[in-house]
Amino acid sequence: MPEGDTVWLVARRLDEALSGHALTRADLRVPSLATTDLTGRRVLTTVARGKHLLTRIDGGLTLHTHLRMDGMWHLYRPGVRWHGGPEHQIRVLLTTSEWDAVGYRLPVVELVETALEQAAVGHLGPDLLDPAFDLDEAVRRLCADPDREIGQALLDQRNLAGIGNLYKAESLFLAGISPWTPVGAVDDLPALVMTARRLLDLNKGRAAQITTGDDRTGYDHWVFERTRRRCRRCGTAVRAAMQGQAPYDRITYWCPTCQPGAAPQASSAPPIRGARPRGY
Repeated sequence: MPEGDTVWLVARRLDEALSGHALTRADLRVPSLATTDLTGRRVLTTVARGKHLLTRIDGGLTLHTHLRMDGMWHLYRPGVRWHGGPEHQIRVLLTTSEWDAVGYRLPVVELVETALEQAAVGHLGPDLLDPAFDLDEAVRRLCADPDREIGQALLDQRNLAGIGNLYKAESLFLAGISPWTPVGAVDDLPALVMTARRLLDLNKGRAAQITTGDDRTGYDHWVFERTRRRCRRCGTAVRAAMQGQAPYDRITYWCPTCQPGAAPQASSAPPIRGARPRGY
């Protein structure tokens, strides 16, 4: 699932392409919205809320979409061949005089009243990329379940919105905290949250997600997807294990030396199939 910085960048590109322009064509290819006609309405803005996208349209309507694992938005100039997937995978098509915005494999497509957007995203915790990010509220939500493992708590979008598996692993490594540490045992929770926010903010304007400061392929992450490779700090083999309960379990990466403390009994896992090779 894309991280919050990726969704933020998608929102910015949709906003730059569509905002201020009237829709010359609008197809919402989900059964509940198949007869909805937005043609002629002007797109006002597109914003990200955590990992959710909100495209606000003239007349008090908001198109709410979510990418989850496989969804994507592509932008094409009129007349350019679309190449994001076969026609049957298109869920949304928004066309203006200057752009075709094509939403492929979007698992969430709904139209809500703009005044009632909270019905779609009100459950989310503070958005890490919101300029008005409420650190105290994020920490309060995390601390509401002090016995929960911090790796799981950070991924819970009800606590704070925007962190995915990559930034969870990298933030915990930089803070020297085992992903299995109970929230209540984390010494400086605000500092951990702000580390995650800083990483998201540094990467939000680019496609690459770099946490080490080194943009060379294979050098861009500390522990994420580096199972059994040497830790860049101490040389210990990076380990990986599944954390959480299905269907919400995720693979977690950490260095047992740099992140001492609680760990699962089965603390290794094979590299993810299809993952990009990463060197030392």
